[in-house]
Amino acid sequence: MIVTFEEEYLRELYEYGKCSNKRHRFQPEIIKGYKRRVEQLQAAPNPEFLYQLNSLHFEALKGDKKGRFSVRINIQYRVEFTLTETQGSSILTLCNIIELSNHYD
Repeated sequence: MIVTFEEEYLRELYEYGKCSNKRHRFQPEIIKGYKRRVEQLQAAPNPEFLYQLNSLHFEALKGDKKGRFSVRINIQYRVEFTLTETQGSSILTLCNIIELSNHYD
């Protein structure tokens, strides 16, 4: 899948392990898990593949977040994203990461 980042801090966390915006500070374990999840999303050949990896807890969100999907970093944090598929010579799946959030806040 092709992964894009909706917010600049998400891209910075993935590429540099920290971000310039002090509002978005996370523990090193969370950043490491976030990077691992982004790499797993990039390596996935299609969205259906994500269901096979039980450790991701891949799920479609409901309610006010309908249309988004998530994978877990740990019990408390998850990565939220949208998926877009386009038809062509092959199916292109674009994964747009929206948020790194504390699941219980």
